[in-house]
Amino acid sequence: MLIPSIDLMGGRIVQLVRGEKLKLAFDDFEYWIEKFSAYPIVQLIDLDAAMRQGDNAVLIEQIARRLPCQVGGGIATVERAKQLLAAGAKRVIFGSALFPAQINTALAQEIAGAIGMEQFVASIDTKAGRVAIRGWKEQAAITPDEAVLALSPFCGAFLYTHVDTEGTMQGFPLETARRLRALTDRQLIVAGGIREQAEIDALDQIGVDAVAGMAIYTGALAT
Repeated sequence: MLIPSIDLMGGRIVQLVRGEKLKLAFDDFEYWIEKFSAYPIVQLIDLDAAMRQGDNAVLIEQIARRLPCQVGGGIATVERAKQLLAAGAKRVIFGSALFPAQINTALAQEIAGAIGMEQFVASIDTKAGRVAIRGWKEQAAITPDEAVLALSPFCGAFLYTHVDTEGTMQGFPLETARRLRALTDRQLIVAGGIREQAEIDALDQIGVDAVAGMAIYTGALAT
């Protein structure tokens, strides 16, 4: 399954390379909302909130009312998750809050108890094989494998982003997807460099869903 991504920064839809370099920016929200309206789920990320440099909360809630979204970016509390679900989000993505130093399984258990496992997506972003946090600016001494094994009892899905290839359209490492797929029976969604339909099909064959952004916004991937 293909999941299109809407990343927000400074009130615009953007695409970054490896979470750092701005590559594309769009203001035509109506066009993209209409284009993504047929998808069963859309990924909606507040990059400003993730990077601790403000937020796009009003836009997030406006879009979540119109599209079926899993929403992420700087979400740290159960209270905020409940607000987003009340605003129309279908699922909420928690990332950095789960990795303050070690893996915060107590918070994961609290989230699952408060909003239900099926509405809880655990985000595992990695750089050079370690979990990246706080807008990918820092790294925790945790491997993605450790995170998946520890959090599987609590979440309904995992979102794994390979930051090293994010926004590059150089392809997602299929072996990484295979390795993570073997560790959990939860839904596994991957992102980072996905560039063509054949890649999405290969991931689908091993039971992994794909998030694409740059390939969609450049027209390389048909939607």
